[in-house]
Amino acid sequence: MFDLEATLLSFKLALWTNAILLPFGVLFAHQIIQLNKSKPWIEGLIALPLVLPPTVLGYFFLVGFSDKTIYGIPLVFSFAGILIASLIVNLPFAIQPIQRAFEAIHPDILEAAQVSGLSGWQMFRLIQLPLAWRGITSAAVITFAHTLGEFGVVLMVGGAIPGETKTVSISIYDKVQGFDTAGAGLLSLLLLVISLCAIAFSYGVFGKMPGQSSRGQP
Repeated sequence: MFDLEATLLSFKLALWTNAILLPFGVLFAHQIIQLNKSKPWIEGLIALPLVLPPTVLGYFFLVGFSDKTIYGIPLVFSFAGILIASLIVNLPFAIQPIQRAFEAIHPDILEAAQVSGLSGWQMFRLIQLPLAWRGITSAAVITFAHTLGEFGVVLMVGGAIPGETKTVSISIYDKVQGFDTAGAGLLSLLLLVISLCAIAFSYGVFGKMPGQSSRGQP
């Protein structure tokens, strides 16, 4: 009834996605806030996975990965393939919260750091990174939850190979097709609880971002 193998694979995929994407997201988000004319185009490119249907992204990945390998491992119908697809699909969830956290840092703080003689790297490491921890943690939680529930892209790139590419969302689909409503309901409840906890954790625990106005609050 409960597909433990698919559940563990989904957690593995979510952990690897976070481990690779978060460091990149921090550095990339820090660079975006320094852009001018090209900023809207870069932000739009990052946000594309939010508006494009998963089947469209999955088709492009399937065509692009069809004859590609990494150290002899094919990218289509493999864990490596769904991991790369997961990294791309989760770009907005990993980068946007971190970018907003960096943008919320008051300019006076950065100006004071410059006057104090701190270099750009020192400002990033000692000032900006600690103040942006809420956004970084929020990005990690949301990316993790979104990866667990990803369906369309993973299905098109990886198929439904047990132990290799069959994640929780695909297992739910298979159970519904096999009229296993109890198993599908249990896995769906698991994703529902994780998603709700992730959203509540992100919105409630972190509170306001640095520099956000407290006007109108007691």
